[in-house]
Amino acid sequence: MTKLAEWLLGASLLGAAWAVVSFDLLDLSLPQTYRDVAWPMPLYLLVSFGCFSLATVGYRVATFNDCDEAAHELMEQIKEAKEDLRKRGLKM
Repeated sequence: MTKLAEWLLGASLLGAAWAVVSFDLLDLSLPQTYRDVAWPMPLYLLVSFGCFSLATVGYRVATFNDCDEAAHELMEQIKEAKEDLRKRGLKM
């Protein structure tokens, strides 16, 4: 099963459970407090996912490894490209 299928299956199961509780589709006669809590649950989950994503991106940026060798190689390629362009008559 692909990751997309796993996420879609999980989202559809959560959505079905939310719909059953929120709209009382199976006549479970749940207390009103359950429906009051379940109704804004998608918004809570969306905000939680956003916070988790922001924290993950922040952590990855903070612990990003510097690639000194790649930086030096890139600077050399830039110098070579500038020299080549100067030889061809481009003024910088």
